Amino acid sequence: MQSRDNHDLQTAATRGDIGRAADRNLLLSSSADIREQKAVEDHLFRSAYYDELTGLPTRRVIEHRANSLLQREAPGRFALACLDIDNFKHINDHYGYAIGDALLVEAAKRLGLDLRESDMLARISGDEFLLLLNPIQSEQEVAEYIQVTLQRLRAPFFIDGSEIFTSASIGVSLYPEHGPSCDVLCQNAGVAMHRVKNDGKDAAAFFNASMEREALARMKVEKSLRLAILENRFCCAFQAKVNIRTQDIKGIEALVRLRDNDGVVHAPGTFIHLAVELGLIDELTHLVLAEIVKSIDLINENFGGDTTISINVAAKQAGNPEFMRPFAEALEATGYPTRFMIEVTEDAFVGKAHFQTDILPIFRRLGVGISIDDFGVGYSSLSALADITADEIKIDRSFITDIHKRPRSQGILRAIESLSEALGITVIAEGIESFEELAYLQAATNIRYAQGFYFSRPIFLEELKPAVRILSNTRASSASRPLPENRPVYGRGDR
Repeated sequence: MQSRDNHDLQTAATRGDIGRAADRNLLLSSSADIREQKAVEDHLFRSAYYDELTGLPTRRVIEHRANSLLQREAPGRFALACLDIDNFKHINDHYGYAIGDALLVEAAKRLGLDLRESDMLARISGDEFLLLLNPIQSEQEVAEYIQVTLQRLRAPFFIDGSEIFTSASIGVSLYPEHGPSCDVLCQNAGVAMHRVKNDGKDAAAFFNASMEREALARMKVEKSLRLAILENRFCCAFQAKVNIRTQDIKGIEALVRLRDNDGVVHAPGTFIHLAVELGLIDELTHLVLAEIVKSIDLINENFGGDTTISINVAAKQAGNPEFMRPFAEALEATGYPTRFMIEVTEDAFVGKAHFQTDILPIFRRLGVGISIDDFGVGYSSLSALADITADEIKIDRSFITDIHKRPRSQGILRAIESLSEALGITVIAEGIESFEELAYLQAATNIRYAQGFYFSRPIFLEELKPAVRILSNTRASSASRPLPENRPVYGRGDR
């Protein structure tokens, strides 16, 4: 029988049977090389329990460790911290996914510094980590450690010749104060982390009861939002873009509203961000387009057949070809794509090379216009404006409020206006709410178009005719003088 060394024996499977022939005992055996099978098993094990990119344990491993602690006869105090890298999507968009992956690897190394053998760090999703600190003596001890961790992540990362700055949002839950089980502790740490995100990022927060109430309220809104989409309980209000020199209507903006079961109408500020976060915004945008198509005859009757119709598209959608291409096809299918203006905020242009090379040409071929909404409060600079291909910019309300008595805002407005004129981009002043604001724009600028409650609040379809009559009355005024000071002014509110 051929002999094998120890290595061969470890990588082979042998089966033997004892037999007898010619008064001699014989061992008959067969063997098979299982090295490849072992390699596959090892790979499957690591894939199930360790993150391939960072080498850290997965969610399953850290939850098993936490549950083991809870099963002890006298569990001690420990902490679970949920950590999310801030603005990671922007880093991916700007630098590319390879740099983003490298950043996660380096961030994992920093997060793992000074961990004890009894602590554990795991990567539980794309840019989200879970940290188990065990044992702990006090909340103050955990807070000090988390602050050190935040400071480490604020230091620049040097990756492939790029200097990248980032930060983290961290939510912390403590056992036993914040929950009896691993699932509850993880959930509450996540709730605290989302509170930090909403409050401005780059910080940490411990879970508390008020966060739990907010989380329950959020779940209620989420449920109602999903039901509203299924039951098509969304409607559109329309707000006019007015020529402040002639009082003619240049276009209208479609603004989505939600009617709840009690008939109460909710402004988008109460649900749009959640719709984006839940991945429901694409379907919601198509519902808005369907509402416009259904109402086009009424729109034409009241505003004219050549009036442009603006639809808001979230920045997350604008950079996503999987949404924008079908949406462009839907606009084309209406039969009047040149009537539409797509409004996107400035952060859609963070990865502007991708947007302008892959997305924007599709809409250009259809004749669909592009408008930059809320200009001046995002990532804008005058040099960046020169690189952006757009038909229209809407100057954010924050620059227009009391513009007649704010010299610095007046200077910024003149600079934006001059560059826009040079580039052939139409300027629209957003949020006009007072006679003085309108009078300043008419007298001290060349801006021709504005939008705001001074002219009209957003109008529902059933109100279109009376609302347009209000606007029509303003056209009877002389184009050389401002609208009358005693005209109706609606109160401030969400778009």
